[in-house]
Amino acid sequence: MSVSIREVMTKDPITIEESATVVEAAKAMKQADVGPALITRNGELAGIVTDRDIAVRVVAEGQDPNSVKAIDIASTDLVALSPDDDAGDAVKLMREKNIRRLPIVEGNQPVGIVSLGDLAVSLDSGSGLADISAAPPNN
Repeated sequence: MSVSIREVMTKDPITIEESATVVEAAKAMKQADVGPALITRNGELAGIVTDRDIAVRVVAEGQDPNSVKAIDIASTDLVALSPDDDAGDAVKLMREKNIRRLPIVEGNQPVGIVSLGDLAVSLDSGSGLADISAAPPNN
């Protein structure tokens, strides 16, 4: 049985404009209680920044998060899939590229995001990763 990415993706991902600072990105992530934010340029996908990017590339380096742009610490060499692609394609791509989150686009506009946890819950619900991913977040 084939499962489409549309069935497993998180819809309406957090997006920020490429002009956003790291502080603005962090605030958007905190408000939505998520770890990644997709960065857009004129409505199109330009990058992805994570809470780990902020911790490692800004805080640990002693940079000023009010002056560093999120796009400057983001991953910009992106791979993405369409909501109509198969979830198995996401697993394969994430394994090949060694990535944990995959933007989902239509016409290069972000419409969703898929994480390893999303795929585990949907495709391997008995796994430990699925159990952890389905658990309520720590607050």
